[in-house]
Amino acid sequence: MTQQPPPAGGPDRPGHPDHPDGAARPDLPERVAATYGEEDLSTVPAFAGGFINFGYWAWLPELADRPLTEEDRVRSEQDLYRLVLDTFDRPRGRTALEVGCGRGLGCALALREFDFGSLIGLDAHPDQIARALEANAELLREDAGPRRLEFVLGPAQRMPLPDACADFVYSVEAAQHFRDLAGFAREAVRVLRPAGRFALTTFFARVPEAVRVLPELLPPYADGLDVPHLVDDVAATFDAAGLRDVAVTPIGDGVWEPYDRYMEQRPELRDKWPRQYLTAYQTGLLDYYLITAAAPGD
Repeated sequence: MTQQPPPAGGPDRPGHPDHPDGAARPDLPERVAATYGEEDLSTVPAFAGGFINFGYWAWLPELADRPLTEEDRVRSEQDLYRLVLDTFDRPRGRTALEVGCGRGLGCALALREFDFGSLIGLDAHPDQIARALEANAELLREDAGPRRLEFVLGPAQRMPLPDACADFVYSVEAAQHFRDLAGFAREAVRVLRPAGRFALTTFFARVPEAVRVLPELLPPYADGLDVPHLVDDVAATFDAAGLRDVAVTPIGDGVWEPYDRYMEQRPELRDKWPRQYLTAYQTGLLDYYLITAAAPGD
């Protein structure tokens, strides 16, 4: 791995990749630690290009007459980021924080296409931080003057970041892993500047019954990788933490059926359990959501 200059604050700073805490076993549920550690979920064939999300396929009708390709799959993953980042007004030159950044490919896209002044990628798994440093080595080398990109090790519910350090906080398909959504919400409010913007996208349970049924249908809920958070509870949690104007928008019609079509066209994936997500969506148990909000003003 190419060694990069450390983030601001040096190795004594909690959350720094070279801090002693970063070398220890991550403080994560065992299944989460394994999935993003030695198993490296980004290498699973259902994903592509190093991203780890189901994708947003709103442009699919233009591809209706041909098989979907791996390039289409990567575009869907990138477009999910674009959907989230497009909710931010006038991002140029301002600071954004991605919570659950993984390999940092979404951070690079945000800098490249939305021209943030600086971007912090936060992840709770040291292996993911190491991969982010490696995947973005060239971008980190090209930085001149004040650092535009940094990666920080730390959990969503205890971010090792100062108060009011970001104009925007976003998360793409990570919050389904969070056990402490209330802690995450409080931390988002803390690190946002007054009237800063918040955006999150991932999948949540639609109805109370799903909290019981989803572990029977989908292994990631049964083995502890994902948590069947009820979307109404999520919105109430964000509101209680102090986020204003919490808005929940279902976007499953641009996610589940197109993703399943891609899976069906690839023989090595056709009969695998991930296709049960479409079943969960069609039976009203689960959906994909875009959630936006604002931090308190002055």
